[in-house]
Amino acid sequence: MKLKQVVVGVLLAGAALGSASIAIGEEKPKPPAWLEAKLKSIPKEKRDFLLSEKSEGFGKPEKLFERFKDKNPEQIEAYIDGMMAVVEAYKFKPETDMASIPLETDNPRFNAWKTMRPKTFDPRREPGPFSLSYYMRDWGGGIATFAGAPVAIYPEDLVAGKVDVAIVGAPLDMGSGYRGAKLGPQSLRAQYGAGGIDMYTMVDPSEELNIVDYGDIAVDNMSTERTVHHVRERVAEIARTGAIPFIVGGDHSLEYSDVAGLADVHGKGSFGVVHFDSHYDAGREGVHFITHGAPVYRAVKEGHVLGKNYIQVGLRGPWPGAEGFEWMRNNGVRYHAMPEVEKSGWQAVMERALKEARESGKKLYVSFDVDVLDPAFIPGTGTPVPGGLTMREALPIVRRLCAENELVGFEIVEVAPQLDPTYRTPLNANFIMHACLTGVAMRKKGITQPGFLSDLTTEHMQPGAGEKAAREGKAEKVDPAYAKPAPAKRNRS
Repeated sequence: MKLKQVVVGVLLAGAALGSASIAIGEEKPKPPAWLEAKLKSIPKEKRDFLLSEKSEGFGKPEKLFERFKDKNPEQIEAYIDGMMAVVEAYKFKPETDMASIPLETDNPRFNAWKTMRPKTFDPRREPGPFSLSYYMRDWGGGIATFAGAPVAIYPEDLVAGKVDVAIVGAPLDMGSGYRGAKLGPQSLRAQYGAGGIDMYTMVDPSEELNIVDYGDIAVDNMSTERTVHHVRERVAEIARTGAIPFIVGGDHSLEYSDVAGLADVHGKGSFGVVHFDSHYDAGREGVHFITHGAPVYRAVKEGHVLGKNYIQVGLRGPWPGAEGFEWMRNNGVRYHAMPEVEKSGWQAVMERALKEARESGKKLYVSFDVDVLDPAFIPGTGTPVPGGLTMREALPIVRRLCAENELVGFEIVEVAPQLDPTYRTPLNANFIMHACLTGVAMRKKGITQPGFLSDLTTEHMQPGAGEKAAREGKAEKVDPAYAKPAPAKRNRS
């Protein structure tokens, strides 16, 4: 085999096997005796490279050694030369590579994409939320808003309206290689499910909470880095008023900016994160500052959230490998992958995650990537993975997390509606958000019982069953309001 062919082969092997590594706890295998004999004539520098971690990107040691079985020392040396050339080629070259993408800072419209509209352009009004509906019973008339809620534009609207929850869109779609998540906010506004009563608890978030639609955050569609910086500013803007930001994405790179913005207000390390996802999103190998596969790593590295206060739920599929789980262990991150669910059952795993979320006593942020759900429930997402959570599993844990902890924020991301010819994806995404809103409303209402469910919907109260429930002290008083016709609501749902 010609030397050039060997080098080209190694380059291709390096590209294909760049993610290979040794499993947790394994020692790098020593070369077999037959290979040791062949390596004697090869320069020490090259032998050391072959037996070091630098060669791991080309395959597991056993497989790498096996490739040399039918090669003579000259061919082995040529192969090592090829691997070393690949490692060198991977590195940044200041003479030929761009360290950053230059921006035209002299452009007079440099910040046009995020410049706020002057208030003097509009008629004067008193601060506070306002409705966009023409009708008293808002069943689809007017302009669509999140959960059919009134609109707020400025922080003073949030303060004047004593807003509890501000739902804001962030149509970022650059941190992902799979486009379409930028349509998430408009699809959730157009679909029902985020408003109305929660039958499990008989709590209506829209009645208990002051909820507003805070519009969409501006996005620079040519720069994720510029966008996440602005998102961070706007999330902090909401949090400073005392309202809880609910962010509707957009791709999952938003988690970094959302968490960082909240840390700017509440303090670094002051809250924990429960991250629902089929992917662990702590990728560390990319050259970009942030992608949809790296927000967890970025948030932990910068200290916005301590690793020990991160909890991962729903991991599955081909990523990460052993090195990813090792990173999580080394940083104290707790994880509950779907293999654990298969081994222990969902109920047990859910209780473990809920307990871990409470035990630090810290406030909580919930990050919900819709691909944690099985594609049967969420076909409209860019990176679906089979074997995920069902809606019956997801709704209770989200509702309980938001009820049993002091929430600093919530996000739901990676809804790509154009990939779903049905209405399932935004519908189910809205119901997930509604579960969290219900939890926040339960907490405000003073319902603190873990796993609370309403007796009205779990005990039919007919003769016999009602007496039994009363004897066991389980029956609750039926609010007379439940028997009355529902009043006109401002919510579409």
